[in-house]
Amino acid sequence: MSNLRMWLAEPAGRDVMDALHRLCAAPDVQQVAVMPDVHLASEVCIGVAMATSHLLYPQAVGGDIGCGMLAIATDIEASAITPRMGTRILQALQVAIPSRRHNRKSTVGQPESLRSLVLSHPSLEALRRAEGAIEFATLGSGNHFLELQRDEEQGRLWLMIHSGSRAMGPAIRDHHLRVAEDAKGLRWLDANSASGEAYLQDAAYARAYADASRRAMAAIVGEILKRNVGGSLDEASMIVTDHNHVERTAELWIHRKGAMAAYQGVAGVLPGSMGTLSYHVEGRGHAPALWSSAHGAGRRMSRTEARRKVSQRELQKQMGDVCYDSRLTNALLEEAPCAYKDIRSVLRAQSDLVKVTRVLRPVLTYKGT
Repeated sequence: MSNLRMWLAEPAGRDVMDALHRLCAAPDVQQVAVMPDVHLASEVCIGVAMATSHLLYPQAVGGDIGCGMLAIATDIEASAITPRMGTRILQALQVAIPSRRHNRKSTVGQPESLRSLVLSHPSLEALRRAEGAIEFATLGSGNHFLELQRDEEQGRLWLMIHSGSRAMGPAIRDHHLRVAEDAKGLRWLDANSASGEAYLQDAAYARAYADASRRAMAAIVGEILKRNVGGSLDEASMIVTDHNHVERTAELWIHRKGAMAAYQGVAGVLPGSMGTLSYHVEGRGHAPALWSSAHGAGRRMSRTEARRKVSQRELQKQMGDVCYDSRLTNALLEEAPCAYKDIRSVLRAQSDLVKVTRVLRPVLTYKGT
C-alpha cells in the first residue's frame, strides 16, 4: 500500500501484515511507518507510527499512555556493584519501588505540576485519587524494569527505568473508546470535537503522570545508591522519552504505539531485552519514518511461547553475570533475552532513523512480576 513504509529487522508474519493493512485502510490514515521491533498486539501492532490529519485513534496509542524510558548517569564506577552489593540493592529496591503497592500509607508524593492538571470526567478524577495515588512511583510488571548499567566506554554506572502510566492509561483509553466512532474495529475521535479535545487532555495527563513517576523512582534509586555505595545522580545527564502517545506536528497527528520520537538531534533510549546491551541514540529526523524509531528489541516469541520453550536453566545461562533475583527465575521466563529480537539487528535496520551515542551493558536488573 502506498501509505505504508517499513524498516524491518526480519520478515513480518502474515498476521502482522494483515493488521498493518487494516490500519492503512482506516479513515484519514495518511501514512503508517513500521519500526524494526514491530510485533502483533490487539487492534494495532506495537512498533508502529501513524499519521492522520484530523482523526485520533486511541488504539494506535494503546493503553499504557506515556510508557517510556528514563536514563541518568551517576558519579559511581560500575565496578562498585559487586554481586554482594547487587543483592543488597535489589533487596532495597523491592521495598522502596514495588511492582505494585497496596498500602495507601506508603504512597509517594506527586509534584504540584502533576496535581494541578485536570481530567475530563469525574470517574477519571476518582481513579487518580485512588489507584493513581497508590500506583505512582511503582514499576509495574510485564516488560517494565529498572536496570543499573555500565557505560562501555567510560565504565560509569547508569540507571535506566522503563515504566508507564499504570492504571491511569488504560482507564483513559477505555473511557474515550466508549464514545468513539467505529471503523471496522478501529475507533476514532475527531480532534476538533469536544470528545477529541477531552481525549487529548487526558492523554496529556497520562504522559505527565508516567514521566513524573519515572523521575520519582529515579530519585529513590539515587537515595538507595547513596546509602549503599555513595555517590549521586548526575541530573544534567538525564534522558527522557516515551513511546505511547499522540502529538501534533505542523499538519499531522502522529500516533506512536511502541515507537519512540526520533526528531533531528533529539536524544533517546533504546533498551535491549533483559540482560542484553542497551543504547543511547540521537534522532536523525527522518520524515518518511514519521520522525520515529523503534522503542526496543521487540518480542520474537509470545509470552505463552516463551514460557513453553525457555527453561529456568536457559534463562540463568542467558543472564550470565547480571545480578537479578534468581528466586523469580520461573516468573521471568517470558522475559528471557531469547524471547526478544536481537537489538543489534534492530539498530542495523534503522540506521537512517537514529545514530548510536552510547553503549551500555547491564550490571543489575530489577523486574516486576
